[in-house]
Order: sequence, then structure tokens, then C-alpha cells
Amino acid sequence: MIINTIRMKEGLLKGKKGIIFGALNEKSIAWNVALKAWEQGAELVLTNSPVAMRLGTISELAKITGSQVIPADATKMDEIENLIAESMKIFGGKFDFMLHSIGMSPNVRKDIPYEQTSYDNMLKTFDISALSFHRVLQTAYKLDALKEWGSVVALSYVAAQRTLTGYNDMGDAKALLESIARSFGYIYGRDRRVRINTVSQSPTPTTAGSGVHGMDSLLDFSERMSPLGNATAAECADYCVALFSDLTRKVTMQNLYHDGGFSSMGMSLRAIEQYQKSFEECDCADEVKKIQKQTKLPK
Repeated sequence: MIINTIRMKEGLLKGKKGIIFGALNEKSIAWNVALKAWEQGAELVLTNSPVAMRLGTISELAKITGSQVIPADATKMDEIENLIAESMKIFGGKFDFMLHSIGMSPNVRKDIPYEQTSYDNMLKTFDISALSFHRVLQTAYKLDALKEWGSVVALSYVAAQRTLTGYNDMGDAKALLESIARSFGYIYGRDRRVRINTVSQSPTPTTAGSGVHGMDSLLDFSERMSPLGNATAAECADYCVALFSDLTRKVTMQNLYHDGGFSSMGMSLRAIEQYQKSFEECDCADEVKKIQKQTKLPK
């Protein structure tokens, strides 16, 4: 107890070093994780794709945290290898943790329905959002980059298990992401004592998340459904820091829900009340008759 109290005062991640993938701007979960990790004593390397770096403000985050930035396209193996090798030089050897916060779907961006998907786009979704995680883990394993009892966290979403309209092929990508975490989690745990987990976060109004069709409605729905309400990006950062820390050494190969209880709910009282209210506000029978008259549809 005394030892844990001292560790908390010094910072949960004091002396630890890690790579944060995917920080774009202040809305990003990765940005919040980087800030929280730094506040808890960690030394960081920040990375994102060159395109994202031009669009975002990662340089500001680097100044705040005193971190170095290494551009890397997570779909290119040579760039991932360079990133991890250069990070090891910066850190002076092996490091302690990584956050994978990378996801993008051309089908979602172009508003192409799932049943009309472009397979070229779907392959890009998988490549960017899931296979990039495999590349990162494979490269770190090959270079023996992570210290014993190190921790890797990737951000996921409940759409890996449940169908949510508008999330499209990203649901498939998150299911693959979670499977990769389990498969590599076994190998990395067995051989190197490194833990690998995914965090299934509440829908969060990030720059990327805003591209999901009906995001505002989804946020409202999940807020009404979750007993504790939606988890914010800052709260997700706290959870990730705990997973990077020594306090969670025996947690691995898990998909951990950080969603205010949403994933365990069927229907909440708030959701039922809103559902009933929607009928009370409209005489649906009269509306149907009006539409039929206007469009000359059969009754």
C-alpha cells in the first residue's frame, strides 16, 4: 500500500516511454492519451501519417509534451520499421507502451452504403484500420522493441460486436482489430511478457468520428442508454494510462468496454421515455394519410 501510494504521487508512468499513434488535434483520443501519459511522467514519441500531420496540429502537442514527432504511414512496412527503430534510438533502447489510434473508411467518407460497398475501399479500410495494428505489433516483435511487462492498447468500438447503422465497414475492421489483439496477445505474452488489449470506447466526437452518418443521433442515443453516460476522450485517456501502468500487469488479450455501461444495456428508462415521446408528438395515423394523399400511394 505504501509503495503504491508513492508511485501514484510520482506519476503512474514515471520513467516509462512509449509511442502514441494517431494524435491529430485536441479532439483526438490519442491527443488526450498523450497529454495524460506525459502528465503521469512518460516520455513520448508521437506519430501520424504525413497527410494527417499536415491537416492536424501534432506539432503543438509535441511542444507541450516535449516529444519528438516521426511521420509514418501505418500502411507501409518500411515506414513502421523506421518509426520503431528511430524511437528506440530516441529512448535509448526498448520502450514500455504503444497506443494504436488509427482508423479510416473511404466508404464512410463517401457515404457509400454497406450493401453497395466498393471492395477497393473496403480493403483500404481494413489496411488502415486493422492491418496497420498487425504491422506495428509484428515489427515491434521482430525488433524486440518492447520491455518485459510492456503494454499495447488499440482503440475499438462496440460495432465490432453489434451492428450500428452508418458505421459501415468500420465495424468489420474493428472486429479484425480485436482478433489481432488476441492472436498477438497470446504470442507476445508467451514469449515476451507483453500485454495487448483493445478498448471499446463510447462514440466520441473526434474529427474522424464526425464523419460517421448520424453521429449526433448516435451520441444522443448512447448517452440515454448508458447508466453512467458516454465516456469522454479525456476519460478514455485515464483508462489507457491505467492499462499502460504496472497496476494492470496481468490484463491481456481483452476487449475492454469503456462506454458507461452501454455495451451491457438493452433499453434504458431514458431511451424508453424518448421513444414514447416521439409517438406522442405526432399523430402517426394522420401523417400516413397525409403522405398517401400527397403521393397517391395505396392505403
